[in-house]
Amino acid sequence: MMITTFFWAIVMLILLPWPYERIKQGNAYGHVTGRMLMWILGNPIEIRGAEYSNLKAIYVSNHASPLDIFLVMWLTPIGTVGIAKKEIIWYPLFGQLYVLANHLRIDRSNPRAAIESMKQAARAVVDKNLSLIIFPEGTRSKTGRLLPFKKGFVHLAIQSRRPIVPIVLTGTHLAWRKNSLHVRPAPLTVTYLPPIRTDDWTIDKVDDYVEMLHSIYVENLPDSQKPLP
Repeated sequence: MMITTFFWAIVMLILLPWPYERIKQGNAYGHVTGRMLMWILGNPIEIRGAEYSNLKAIYVSNHASPLDIFLVMWLTPIGTVGIAKKEIIWYPLFGQLYVLANHLRIDRSNPRAAIESMKQAARAVVDKNLSLIIFPEGTRSKTGRLLPFKKGFVHLAIQSRRPIVPIVLTGTHLAWRKNSLHVRPAPLTVTYLPPIRTDDWTIDKVDDYVEMLHSIYVENLPDSQKPLP
């Protein structure tokens, strides 16, 4: 994997003048390394709804384990831009590759800058015909249970008019827990749900859309990952 990472880092340095080509090369790197890592770890993986996995869309996913990042790197289509907190640049190697691949970072401590980053993401999605991946909880769940959703993904959908494809991840919180380097052989399931049209969404119903999508996740997660009452 180090050789693969070194090779793609050189490719993306060569492509510095072409930022959107770097996104695609970053996706190719993610497909190779994400799949390779999951093969090395050996967790049984079941993928459902794969017919929805290659659309031009806003992909959203629940987030309860570091494994989630490698899964979405592997399983989102070429031409997908990511959004993460600005601190990701300090993650050794991975963070620098993330930035080189021209993915977006958000300063969550600065609401005005965060809103501008969201607008930039929506413009890039439309102008360059990209997809987008985002974790709507905004942070990783410590227990595996679903957290409340932030509103950013709804604003992105309204501005870009891309459909939303929910990705439901189960079992990852049991396989690789927070603050642990030990990966357990827990079975994992990745479920793509049918796309949700957003071309008629309006800004006055943002809270309704957030609640709707959160309810979809609650319905599709096992009891051990549902939010507590």
